[in-house]
Amino acid sequence: MKKMLMGLALIVATLSVSSCATRESAVNDLEKFSYELRDNSQYYTAKKWRKAVNKFGRIRREIARHDYTVAERQRIGRLEGDCARYMVRGAKDGVVNSVFGLGSEIQGILDAFGIKRNE
Repeated sequence: MKKMLMGLALIVATLSVSSCATRESAVNDLEKFSYELRDNSQYYTAKKWRKAVNKFGRIRREIARHDYTVAERQRIGRLEGDCARYMVRGAKDGVVNSVFGLGSEIQGILDAFGIKRNE
């Protein structure tokens, strides 16, 4: 009986540690992505913008799967805002329009943040 309880405790501990790692890795992915946009988005082609928008969506979906503290949510909001700012710059440069016609996907993301794009 004692071995079974120890085994169960080990399983629970492993699951809780991996859950935290996954939670934090989603935020880390967002942070890395914001740095990628900061450093390289001014050189993005239409193809790279498509990939970037898809990646941003995947990261946001992964983040939505987890519960975060208020401080973590603030950090996530700041990072998402940084990403949106770089996307706005791409929209202003006209590259995003060539990717999405009227930039509907990127505009949907920006609308979620309450950011209006100037035409």
